[in-house]
Amino acid sequence: MKINHCLPQIIGTALLSAAALLPALSHAAERKPNLLVILADDLGYGELTCQGFTRQIPTPNIDSIAKNGVRFTSGYVSGPYCSPTRAGFMTGRYQQRFGHEFNPGPAQTASKDFGLSLKETTFGDRLKAAGYATGWFGKSHLGYEPRFHPLKRGFDEFFGFLGGAHSYLDAVSDQANPILRGTEQVKEMDYTTDAFGRAAVAFIEKHKAEPWFCYLPFNAVHAPLEALDKYEARFTNIQDKKRRTYAAMQSAMDDAVGAVLAKLRESRLEENTLIFFFSDNGGPTASITSGNGPLHGFKSQTWEGGIRVPFMAQ
Repeated sequence: MKINHCLPQIIGTALLSAAALLPALSHAAERKPNLLVILADDLGYGELTCQGFTRQIPTPNIDSIAKNGVRFTSGYVSGPYCSPTRAGFMTGRYQQRFGHEFNPGPAQTASKDFGLSLKETTFGDRLKAAGYATGWFGKSHLGYEPRFHPLKRGFDEFFGFLGGAHSYLDAVSDQANPILRGTEQVKEMDYTTDAFGRAAVAFIEKHKAEPWFCYLPFNAVHAPLEALDKYEARFTNIQDKKRRTYAAMQSAMDDAVGAVLAKLRESRLEENTLIFFFSDNGGPTASITSGNGPLHGFKSQTWEGGIRVPFMAQ
């Protein structure tokens, strides 16, 4: 099914509205619906096979969300790069309303005041108040200081990093922006995409007897271009090394999404779980090869290629 003219930011608004109604709805429903939001990073409009522009990188698991639900063919984010769109999504409000219009830069140089305004209520706050277990697994990019940490913004569990990008393979490569489990630094890691997917699966298993909200913002397919050999081996037909590594990264993300969806089915939760998938902005083609199909422009531009994104719900 295809539907036009819908904003990924609407998800945040819808979740906030639903959260306000959940206490009343719980009297009529046997169990509140679970909520799963999967966010890709720098994924271009043209890359998923369900978008219909290329079949170079099969994405059967992500495609299944569109097949079993709705694919929004004109889904737009509220800005052309990472942090502002995440702030808009997390609050359900246009980020310009609270002054969060730009990326902060690296942790080493970012202002200590940078972060999602503490005056704003997140949907983690709303859902936790409505009786949900809340988990966040992946990238934040909404503030480096302790006061902006996800565990202080309505989330019970966090595994990820606070900055805009991180090595996929080296947990300790950026001491100013470490991989954290809760507030403790993780010293070793295999591959962030796999690890964040496993954390989401474990969260669902842990909380399967109660209503939960799982936020899974991968750093895939954002730079740096890094992939495990087992994923690159799937794309030996791609001669360009840069493109081959990108393909491996996207394929790894699809596998991780598949593991999470399989856990839902195994736990018999699929029919009681609202699933959303979208990207934070368009693809930066020059740096990572992520393509925007027929759209003009790229990440950081307000042409279609910078703000129109893959967006689906089940």
